[in-house]
Amino acid sequence: MTMRYFAFLRAINVGGHTVKMADLVQYFQEIGFSDVHTFIASGNVIFSTSAEDVSRLERDIEDMLVLNLGYEVKVFIRSTEEFSGILRYQPFHAEEIANAGAINVGFLTSPLSFAEQEKLQALTTEADYFHCMEREFYWLCKTGQSQSEFSLKLFEKKVGVSATLRGMKTIKRLGEKYAII
Repeated sequence: MTMRYFAFLRAINVGGHTVKMADLVQYFQEIGFSDVHTFIASGNVIFSTSAEDVSRLERDIEDMLVLNLGYEVKVFIRSTEEFSGILRYQPFHAEEIANAGAINVGFLTSPLSFAEQEKLQALTTEADYFHCMEREFYWLCKTGQSQSEFSLKLFEKKVGVSATLRGMKTIKRLGEKYAII
């Protein structure tokens, strides 16, 4: 059975790593994926395949990207069911959400250990709040992100694992486009 997946690629079209979305579509098709689409130029690729081993899919796509781009790109994949869960999940109170400057989802390859969760929570400030659930962490920033001390670089340094961030607005738009609730 063919399943739809959402691939979130880290550091695409930032820091000098420019990739045309049409090229990404072609690369994904060349390794056997079907119904391949990109969503905005920040490394969001939607594709279908009969493969079910997400870890293997992540490795295969990372290998393909190294071959085609010449540099490593970390890949975080979610099934349609997992993506739907992210859309439905409410990690913060409605009032906090309404007053937030930004809300982001951090995609991980595996759930954070208790020790890693403690390291993430140690990054909490008056402006930044975090919540962990499954293979994601949620970041509520009371100010704008540019005013926050938190960054993905800081997260990776302090917590010691790779991640990629997407704004909740982008996540919701992606869900609307693909009719996921």
